[in-house]
Amino acid sequence: MSTPAHLRKRGWDKLTTTTPTGPSPATWTSTTWGPLAEAWDSGARNWTTSRRQSYANDLGDSRPLVAVTDNVNQAKGDQDPATWMPPYSSARCRYINEWVATKIRWRLTVDTAEKNALTSWTNSCSNVTITVVRAF
Repeated sequence: MSTPAHLRKRGWDKLTTTTPTGPSPATWTSTTWGPLAEAWDSGARNWTTSRRQSYANDLGDSRPLVAVTDNVNQAKGDQDPATWMPPYSSARCRYINEWVATKIRWRLTVDTAEKNALTSWTNSCSNVTITVVRAF
């Protein structure tokens, strides 16, 4: 799967700060901040098929879809911040902010382990205001 044009324009992997050095579809892919299986567990199972498709292809917000290296995407899988964080430490606060924005945008729940991890990780982040337009 090649990386969609709107992601290639961003030119780098937000989770590892890797910059692509040429067309190499085998090593680049697109992913969502909130994996589909994790969204399902957080409330998407109650959505219509149309809303789940909208979540998976959300182009109404610049945050949810990102270009990443294939190995990072595979490592992340369907995990939430309780069990996976970006390997590059300077990407973690951005990941947390965009994870939270996605959860708010789509009115998804946060389980206890996820909340504890987010709270713990944010202790090392700057205070930022997250602006979100709800998807519905």
